[in-house]
Amino acid sequence: MDHAVSRDLPSGIGTVSQASSFFKCARWRLPNSLLRAWLTLLALSLVSALLTMLPILPELLSAGILILALIKARVILALYLDLAKSQVWLRGFTAVLTGFVLVIFSLYLM
Repeated sequence: MDHAVSRDLPSGIGTVSQASSFFKCARWRLPNSLLRAWLTLLALSLVSALLTMLPILPELLSAGILILALIKARVILALYLDLAKSQVWLRGFTAVLTGFVLVIFSLYLM
């Protein structure tokens, strides 16, 4: 009966392939870019929180937090919004966000 069923199926369905998926899963790696982005954002948020505990000048602290925010924005643009495939758009958004961060920081210093 199994032989009759597999004869009715298209080729490749119902047959066991020789290549095992064990070796593909044997080494540990992050499954996709969204999980990698989420873990990166989590780590950057932790670094931002730890940065506030350091006894440094407020100007340096705000510069560090803004730089980390810019890095987080780039991670979101590249991995969540999938702009890593379009480098022109990624560079354009990064340039605009960098200008925005510089304006915010210069207003803070005034």
